[in-house]
Order: sequence, then C-alpha cells, then structure tokens
Amino acid sequence: MQHIILSSVLAFIITFFAIPVIIQIAKSKKLFDEPDERKVHKEVIPTLGGLGIFAGFIVATLMGAPDSHELQYFAAACIVIFFLGLKDDILVLSANKKFIGQLIAAFIVMNFGNIYLNDMHGFLGINTIPYYASVFLTIFTIIVITNAFNLIDGIDGLAGSLGLITTLVFGAYFYFANELTYAVIAFSLSGAIIGFLIYNFSPAKIFMGDTGSLLIGLINSILVIKFINVAGTSGENFSFHASPALGFAILMVPLFDTLRVFGLRILDRRSPFSPDRTHVHHFLLDLGFSHKKITFSLVGATCLFIATAFLLREFDCTIIIATLLGMAFLMIGIIYYARQKVKNSYMVEPEENKVITSHKIYNFSKEPVEAD
Repeated sequence: MQHIILSSVLAFIITFFAIPVIIQIAKSKKLFDEPDERKVHKEVIPTLGGLGIFAGFIVATLMGAPDSHELQYFAAACIVIFFLGLKDDILVLSANKKFIGQLIAAFIVMNFGNIYLNDMHGFLGINTIPYYASVFLTIFTIIVITNAFNLIDGIDGLAGSLGLITTLVFGAYFYFANELTYAVIAFSLSGAIIGFLIYNFSPAKIFMGDTGSLLIGLINSILVIKFINVAGTSGENFSFHASPALGFAILMVPLFDTLRVFGLRILDRRSPFSPDRTHVHHFLLDLGFSHKKITFSLVGATCLFIATAFLLREFDCTIIIATLLGMAFLMIGIIYYARQKVKNSYMVEPEENKVITSHKIYNFSKEPVEAD
C-alpha cells in the first residue's frame, strides 16, 4: 500500500507543478490548438498537457513499482507513444504514421511485455484462442483502446475524467488481487490525471493533446488485458468468470463510441480516422449540455455499466456483453432522437441551419458557436 500511495502522490505533485510551466512555455512559443469549424472551443489553448501527465506518470511508476521484468517494456512503449503524440501535437502527423507508431508500441507491449489476449472465457462460446489469432486480437485491442481515449478527447475534462475512473477501478482490483506492479501503474496514472484535471476542467487552461490521450489509452489497454487474464483465472484472488465483460464495461463509454463512429465512417466509405462530429459528446453539445454536464453524465454512465456488469458477473460472458451493448445502443438512440427533435423543433431558418437556445446558437452542420 505504501508504494501505491507514494507513487500516486508523486505523480500528482509532478504533474500539478509541471502544467503551469508547460502553459507558460506553450504561450511563449505559440504552441496552441487553433479553433476550427469542427472544434468546440473558440480560443487558442495550449495542447501540451500530456507532457505533464507523462512526466508524472513515468517518474512515479519507475520509482514506486517493484522490480518487474515487463515494466521496462511498458516504459519503452510509453516513450514511443509519447514522441508520437508530441510530434502530432506540435507538427501534426498523418494517420498512417500514427498507426505505424501505435503498431510498434503494441508489439513491444505484447511481445516483450507478455501481454496477450489468449482466452475469451466463454464469450460467443470461445475459450482458448490459437496463437496467431491471439496476436491479432491483442494488437487490435491495444490499438482500438489507445485510439478510443484519443477520439473521445473532444471537450474539457472528458477524456481525463474517464481515464481517472478506469485507472482507479483497475488499480483497486490489482491491489486486492495482489498484483502490485499493475496497481502502481494504475494509481500513478490516476495521480497524474488528477493533477492535470485541475487545469483542464471547463473552462480549460490547457488540453492534454494526443500526447496525453494516447498515453492514457495505451495504459488502459495494458491494464484491461492484464485484468481479463488475472480475473479470469480460477483460484486467483477476486476471480470473475466473465472477466472480458467486466473489462469491457469499465471501458464501455470510449470503446463503444469509437467502434460506433468507426463503423459509421466505414459504411460511409471514409477512413475510420477521418474527423467529423458524430461522437456522443458532439450530440450532447447539440442538446445544449455544458462541458461539465457532459463529463459528469458520461462518467455516470461508466459507473452504471460497471455496476451492471458486476451485478451480472455470475451470468455467461456473452449475455453480460449483450446486455451492456443493448444499454449503450438504447442510450445513444435516446440521445440521437432528442437531438433530432431539438433540431426539427427549433430550426429558425432552413437555409441557415441554425437553432437558438437560451445561451448558444447551434449550427448542426458545423459546431456550436457563442451567441452575441
């Protein structure tokens, strides 16, 4: 327990005191996120908050975690992701180059860190997975989760808050399961995220950028695969037969939103990485939700998914995941229907495609803009 407390506190302190310095440097060097027709902020804001998260996390983890063979490889993968995100935040990186960098990080985690998804624990009637299928599924899982946090990082405090919830849950499980290394990893990232969120809640003084969101995604992919393997092993402390369903529930909001958006883009014959305004937080913005209200709503939804999976943990894995997906589709369906109803009810000029609310003008073809 002492290792965990020291690591999380150290990560918080480093990140908390690093962020103001990063903001000052970013402003002096004009390293800003420029507003455009797709983004929701209207002012230039520094985007290098991930630097502070990375610094706090990596120092605290390396100092607080016990000796572990795989830890050095996790650190190597984090460094790959760090430079990948940093270059994208400063110079902008093509989707192909980002994908190649993520493949390299995933390969390091899988091949050297020995993180594999090799058992589905009864999901769709599948148990042990052949080696090559396991390799493909592991790399796919790491890349999807890594991008899930990157893609949901669209409003103040959202990606950080979701990352905080997931790492706290994983950290608590690994502590009680006596997996100290992974508990330290999870709580170190939690401490770093808390230090960052103080500056990121609306109105944000800084964004985490790809440097932070990709790092949070990568660490969560490691934690969830380890969770599935440990929790799904009979006889282990706090084992759960339906561990894939529980792991899926913890990451449900960013995962479901990303897979849904990817599917829509592919059906529209576009690259799954092409930008648009079809994420759940965009829909909620169109309904007039504030950044804080969206963040708390989606954090609440995450807690609901986790509680549901935990209460159904004795059921078959397929049934639990089907239940979670049904809940997710119902929620997004209600949000989409409400958004369409607002759009149709309050449209003032069809050719302008604008709606006036009490505090904002909403342009459903582009982005919310502040009212005069």
